[in-house]
Amino acid sequence: MRLPFLFVLLTVMIDAMGIGLVLPIMPELIVEVQGGTLAGAAVWGGVLSTAFAAMQFVFGPILGNLSDAYGRRAVLLVSLFVMSLDYVVMALAGSIWLLLVGRIVGGVTAATHATAVAFMADVSKPAEKAANFGLLGAAFGVGFVLGPVIGGLLSEYGTRAPFWAAAALSLVTFAIGLFVMPETVTDKTRRAFNLRRANPINSLRAIAGLPGIRPMLWVYFLYSISIYVYPAIWAYFTTERFGWSPQMIGLSLGVYGIGMAAVQGGLIRPATRYLGERGTIIYGMVIEIISFAILAFLTSGPIALLLIPLTALGAVVTPALQAMMSKATPDSQQGELQGVLTSLHALSMVISPLLMTSVFAQFARPDTGFYLPGAPFLLAMVLMVVGFAAFLKAKPKKV
Repeated sequence: MRLPFLFVLLTVMIDAMGIGLVLPIMPELIVEVQGGTLAGAAVWGGVLSTAFAAMQFVFGPILGNLSDAYGRRAVLLVSLFVMSLDYVVMALAGSIWLLLVGRIVGGVTAATHATAVAFMADVSKPAEKAANFGLLGAAFGVGFVLGPVIGGLLSEYGTRAPFWAAAALSLVTFAIGLFVMPETVTDKTRRAFNLRRANPINSLRAIAGLPGIRPMLWVYFLYSISIYVYPAIWAYFTTERFGWSPQMIGLSLGVYGIGMAAVQGGLIRPATRYLGERGTIIYGMVIEIISFAILAFLTSGPIALLLIPLTALGAVVTPALQAMMSKATPDSQQGELQGVLTSLHALSMVISPLLMTSVFAQFARPDTGFYLPGAPFLLAMVLMVVGFAAFLKAKPKKV
């Protein structure tokens, strides 16, 4: 199972690259095709991110349910192939509307994260789930490193070069998967596909009906909205506050991705062993709340770089939450659960970019009454506190 395991990790990494790749070049790319100011580019950036996330919201449960019925292999391979074509479209896009189409298709293909997590649930013993979900988080972190770094470095060759690199990588990964990816859904765990149940709302109702799961879904949702403040406004925030270049933005995001990968790939195992999943989540959310409070008022670029490893320590929350919910879900609904989580995460990506970029635009304008480019981090802190309070009351039950 080693090669399939590595293939799934690589697929998750490429999903993350689809988000991180465009972050360093997005301000320059939007101004290039649309014109206008940085504040205006931030708003369009929010629209593109929202379109990407909206597709994940709709297709997360659909792909998750399809993988429960027809297997993980077909869903992952088809999505990778379409993803490679989508990057080519993005590389050739000459208008903001074609970029929008590209992000819409990209959101559909990136919804396979739910299938990748379901694969891990298929091959993991209950005690191994948090650690293996952490490896997926680490792969996401590596992709988040490579995406901004590649985007920043290749920006020297133009704003389109990163998309050509990503298209080639997606196609190579697809070719690898054809030979190494087995099917992990068996006749015993296979569940017939039901289009009505694959609707995001109906899938959410089905999963929320499991004992103790509903409040955990709220925690996951609020946490996702809060944490998405980083990709939503980091490029605009650091450009405005510190005057960073695309290369510097890519470097800073790379440092964060390395920290997140190290935490989810290495720290999650001892953290859950000594603190338990519940204690790990509490520790991670407290770290995030403190980090948001500091970033809101930070004015020093070097200190921001030094702070990044601290913010990455909170990355243990997601795999620990996923593990708690997975243990409370029957084997036949693992794909459906992960599809619902993908939808909630995607919905947060719909809400967060529009919300955070609007707050940034309001408080970063030269004529604003109260100049505070870090205001989105204050909003993220408040939402995290609400999620933290909800988690303290949640008590999911193992099946």
